[in-house]
Amino acid sequence: MKRLWIAFGLVGICIFHASQVGCAEDPNQLTKQEKLQGFKSLFNGKDLKGWKHSGNWRVEEGVISRGGKGGSLVYQTRPMPDDFELVFEWKVADGSNSGVYYRPGQYEYQILDNAKHPDGKNPRTSAASIYFCMPPSHDATRPVGQWNKGRIKCKGTVIQHWLNGEKVIDLDYTDPRYAWQVGLLANRGGDLADRGANLSLQDHGDPVWYRGVKMRMIPKDEKLDRSSIKPAKVSDTAMAAEQRKLQRIMENRARQKQKK
Repeated sequence: MKRLWIAFGLVGICIFHASQVGCAEDPNQLTKQEKLQGFKSLFNGKDLKGWKHSGNWRVEEGVISRGGKGGSLVYQTRPMPDDFELVFEWKVADGSNSGVYYRPGQYEYQILDNAKHPDGKNPRTSAASIYFCMPPSHDATRPVGQWNKGRIKCKGTVIQHWLNGEKVIDLDYTDPRYAWQVGLLANRGGDLADRGANLSLQDHGDPVWYRGVKMRMIPKDEKLDRSSIKPAKVSDTAMAAEQRKLQRIMENRARQKQKK
């Protein structure tokens, strides 16, 4: 009986600490449902085979982390398909900033500590935003140090960002209602119609961790959940700050052109 109670106790501890010590299923392995949906693992949980970096990224206990200057971690096995679903888990330290780039230019799923990083003051540059373009509907992040589950779905002209099981962005970038937001990103140097980039995880000089990076191609006949969500409101103060930032970006771009 004593052994039975010990066994039950160990199971309970394992379940309670699953997300931290790995007692639950390995997030880097495909679940049965993911296999049926056609997902492929982009990170094997052991090393960075298929990825390119400058020695500043490493793998420890099934987790990707950065540990020095050197730039983004780029998946080089194949470019991102036009229509895809990408899932990944991420967590940050206090004040950390990173991003998941999945199409050319400034296409970015923002990774951020909303509470302490300055970008968190503006929903348009907060976690799960299409950075400097579309804000999420609300802040769905978990506390710093806990794992978040990100999801990106792209099909045709529709871009969706999900965070911790909640759809927070649903953008058809040809919709005239969002022409201003699309133009804002274009002024920063991003074209939402671009395709064919390699997936990359941004090195912004801050501690950040990733795991469970998986992707599938979305079939042509599959329909997305287009339930309506409303982007978070950007305050006048945040709007003024982003306009000043955009002005600096455009001035710097003009200087670079003059040098050429």
